[in-house]
Amino acid sequence: MRRSIFRISGVVLAAAAMLAMATTTATAASSSTSSTNLKSATLNGSGSTFQLGFNQVVIGAFKQQQKAVTINYQGVGSGQGRTDFANKVTDFGGTDAPYSAGTAPADPFLYFPTVVAPITISYNLDTVKSLRLSPETTAKIFSAQITKWNDPAIAADNPSAKLPDQAITVVHRSEGSGTTQNFTNWLVKAAGPAWTLGTGSTVQWPSSTQGAQGNPGVGSLIQETAGAIGYVDLSDAKALDLHFATVKNANGRFIAPTLGGATKALQGLPVNPDLTFDPINASGSRAYPITSPTWIMVYTNQSDAKKGAAIKGFLNFIYGTGSGQGQDLAATVDYAKLPSSLLTQAKAQVNKIVVPTT
Repeated sequence: MRRSIFRISGVVLAAAAMLAMATTTATAASSSTSSTNLKSATLNGSGSTFQLGFNQVVIGAFKQQQKAVTINYQGVGSGQGRTDFANKVTDFGGTDAPYSAGTAPADPFLYFPTVVAPITISYNLDTVKSLRLSPETTAKIFSAQITKWNDPAIAADNPSAKLPDQAITVVHRSEGSGTTQNFTNWLVKAAGPAWTLGTGSTVQWPSSTQGAQGNPGVGSLIQETAGAIGYVDLSDAKALDLHFATVKNANGRFIAPTLGGATKALQGLPVNPDLTFDPINASGSRAYPITSPTWIMVYTNQSDAKKGAAIKGFLNFIYGTGSGQGQDLAATVDYAKLPSSLLTQAKAQVNKIVVPTT
C-alpha cells in the first residue's frame, strides 16, 4: 500500500505517519502565516466523506499551529452534513453538492470550496489490471442491465482485455452522499438514455446491488468482494490499493483519474457568485469527467467570537499556499488544490464572515 490513513466515521484521527508530516510542515509554515494565537475554541463539523482525507491532514496541521483550537469532523455523508448544518447541530458542514432549491438554511451562509478530486470507478478483478469504461456501459452496469464482466458492451470498450465470465457486484453508498450525487450527475449528463435512475444524494438502486457507509466503506467492500465495482474518491481508492478504470470523457478520450485530470476539468469553468460550480463532464481533451468539488459551509453571522475567529483562521489555513499549509498539503493525500482564480475568490470570501467583538 502506497500510504496508510485510518478513516473513522466519527471524530477524525490521522495515522501516525501523516500526523508526523503535519507536525513538521506546520512548524515550517508558522513563520509564513499569521503568528496570532487564537483563543480556546472547539469547532464541530460533519458531512462529506469525500473531503475526509483532506480534512484529516489540515486539521492535524492546523492544530500544531493553533494549539488552543480543537476541530472535530464526522464523516457521515454530505446529506447528513447538510442536515446537521441546517439544524445548527454543527459549527460547519462538509458537502460535495449544494443544497437543492428550498432546502437551504434560513440564515445566511457561505460555501467555501477547499479542493477537488476525481471520483474513481474502482473494481476488483484479479485478471484485469487495465479497464476502460464509457458512460453508456457504466450506466448499464450500475443499473444492473449488465450483470457479467464478459458482457459484449464491456468487451467493446476493452477489445484487448480477457474479461472473465464472472458476476458483477455493484457497490454504492447507503446514505445520502455527495459522491453519489456527482457520480449520478455524470451518468445523467454523459450516458443519455442508458441511465434511467436519475441523480441525487440517494437513488433507487436495483435490489441486486450492495450499499456501504461512506467512501471508505464502499472501497473496503469492493476490496473484499471479487467481481465488485463501485465509485470511490481517489484518496480512498489509492489508500486501499484498488484498481480503477480509465473513463471516456466529453471529448471522447479515455482518461485516468488523476489530479492533473481533475485540474483540467476546472479550466475555464464558470463559477457562480456563491462559489459553487459544476465540473462534472467538463469539456477538454484531458479533463477527467467525474471530477468532484467539495465545500465547507459556514454561517455568515457568527454568534461566538472565539469560534468565529477559529473558523476564519482554519479557512485561511486551508487557503494558505506556503510550505505546509492547506493547499500545499492537498496533493499529499490525493486531492488537487484550487486554481489561482478560484483561490483568490475563496480567500476574499473569508472576510464576509462576521465575528462579534466580544
